[in-house]
Amino acid sequence: MITIYHNPRCSKSRTALELVQQFSKENAIELNIIEYLKTPLNLNELRLLQTQLGEQSREMVREYTDLNPEQQCEMLLAQPELLQRPIVSYQGRAVVGRPVDSISLLFRNDFL
Repeated sequence: MITIYHNPRCSKSRTALELVQQFSKENAIELNIIEYLKTPLNLNELRLLQTQLGEQSREMVREYTDLNPEQQCEMLLAQPELLQRPIVSYQGRAVVGRPVDSISLLFRNDFL
């Protein structure tokens, strides 16, 4: 399954969604679209996303790259709108889709 943490008001997120939908359709992979402003992530989901992002988890909170993982979670629980977007998760890994081309790398690595 592919999961995209999506904000439909964001042009980068809409572009990423198109890319993910195309890949999902071409490869018959289920797609889970989470509009995180309507359905904010809970603490366990945020921690899982941090793990999946690995080193890139520093970029998980918009405009704040100097927070430790707990501070990130606290901030995102209080202000979900600060979640960087889009984020795509696939097969236990995730990427921040800025630039959107980074999403393609997530899918390409699957087939190496």
